[in-house]
Amino acid sequence: MKRITYPWQLVIILWFAYFLNQGDRQIFNVVIPLIKADLQINDVQIGLVATIFTFVYGILVPVAGFAGDRLRRKWIIFFSLLIFSAGTLFTGISNGIILLIVFRSIATGGGEAFYYPAATSLLGQLHQKTRATAMSIHQTSLYAGIVASGFIAGYIGENYGWRMAFLSFGVIGILWAMVVLWKVRDTPMPADVKSAETNERAGEGSVTFVETVKAVFSRRTVYFLSLAFGCMCFVNVGYLTWMPAYLYEKFGMSLSEAGLHSTLYHFLFAFFGVMAGARISDKLAFKRKQIRMEIEIAGLLFGAPFIYWISVTNDTVWMYVAMGLFGFFRGMYDSNLFAALFDVMEPRYRASSMGIMLAFAFIIGALAPVVLGWIKTVAGLEQGILLLSFLYLVGAVLVFTGLKSCFKKNYYQEMNH
Repeated sequence: MKRITYPWQLVIILWFAYFLNQGDRQIFNVVIPLIKADLQINDVQIGLVATIFTFVYGILVPVAGFAGDRLRRKWIIFFSLLIFSAGTLFTGISNGIILLIVFRSIATGGGEAFYYPAATSLLGQLHQKTRATAMSIHQTSLYAGIVASGFIAGYIGENYGWRMAFLSFGVIGILWAMVVLWKVRDTPMPADVKSAETNERAGEGSVTFVETVKAVFSRRTVYFLSLAFGCMCFVNVGYLTWMPAYLYEKFGMSLSEAGLHSTLYHFLFAFFGVMAGARISDKLAFKRKQIRMEIEIAGLLFGAPFIYWISVTNDTVWMYVAMGLFGFFRGMYDSNLFAALFDVMEPRYRASSMGIMLAFAFIIGALAPVVLGWIKTVAGLEQGILLLSFLYLVGAVLVFTGLKSCFKKNYYQEMNH
């Protein structure tokens, strides 16, 4: 049997780390009805907890990206996993809105912010010709983590209480942090980055955070990709936060059923979408430079009608069909989310550019839980879901504008460097 090479071993290790990263997020969304009943808090307060979580993530992720270009990425990944898992663990002992914000919003959100830029930068470095494929496999752990944790958290919550769901996932995450510490290599930056750092030490000056930001935003394509990602993130955060409650209240499902059905079809088909998009882009990228952004446009444009379908149907079967097709096109977009960004950024700025792009997205996305919570109280959650379909169309227009206006000028021909 052929031995798995280290670059693919890393994909496996980080797959499980990201599974826990995303699983920890979805636990909260599934057990919202139990938390509300136990702690006597309302929809807007629940939305506020999720909004602060996303806002903290958005504020810290540029710092995480800057750190990922300059510090040892293995240790960033390890401490990120350790901290957000501890935050999840302590969320299980919270007795009110303040402790939920401290442990769930700040500790868990802050810890999670440092994982993705460092992990994706490491994968991108070790997988040049298979970059979109490796990143897409890594992305599937988001889907699996949300689906599995949704069902498991619902089952645990119904049978053992909502606190046990957080305690269980927190302990598992701390144990997996030890695996990361043991198995992940302390891989240095590429030679061109090391050479640049050597020149800086020789007297040319160090690259500051402000200089890095200027370098990233000298590529105008980044503006359009970041704003489009913000639209997608608003949709994603709003959907994941409120869809379990939507199924629980509108269709009378149990928590475990709502947790499963709200994510299963969406992310099952997203898996096929992300792998299809990755395969197409990796096959055509060296012949058609703009293919990654074109796939992003298709994902957002064709996903929008199915979000609308979810908001208007009263039939669960057709809603599941809509969730699945929405998921497929969401996966198409996800498959090239950062691979498209890397097309316009050289390696030394990639973690930083991801951090900036994630900040845009999550600061915008942070508004979704509380906005949809407010819409739910005044007009019904169907109207909130309808808003999400419109934002997908806005995202498609933004990527298209960036592609036509500045991508050709910003394109980075990596093989020539």
